[in-house]
Amino acid sequence: MPDDAPLPRPGARTTVRHAEGATFDAGLRAFFAYRDLGIAGASGGAFGANVIRPVPGTHAQPHWHWHEVTFQMVLVLKGWVRFEYEDVGEVLLRPGDCVYQAPRVRHREIAHSDDLELVEITAPAEFETHAGE
Repeated sequence: MPDDAPLPRPGARTTVRHAEGATFDAGLRAFFAYRDLGIAGASGGAFGANVIRPVPGTHAQPHWHWHEVTFQMVLVLKGWVRFEYEDVGEVLLRPGDCVYQAPRVRHREIAHSDDLELVEITAPAEFETHAGE
């Protein structure tokens, strides 16, 4: 390891998650299913990463809220999603589009396609969500 390389976190180890046979589970939002990418466990909870897709037949009920995070990023893999942020307004994200969501910014999901699939990365992995009209 180079002399100026950061030291790994205690207990950190390389983690691999294969898509084949992966499962999607319930999570923060009832209308989405989450595939844990193993980053929370590998980073001791410092970061979280999930592949997220809609639960068939469900859709968002737009409501303003915010998260106690220091970092949140979304990258769309398939389909589309429309978010609204209090600082930049409405945005439509399509495959390859990415959004860095400022910490504690109020936002809401307006709509998504049935085939939506996205990656969400947060710091920390577990965080509180607050309603905010």
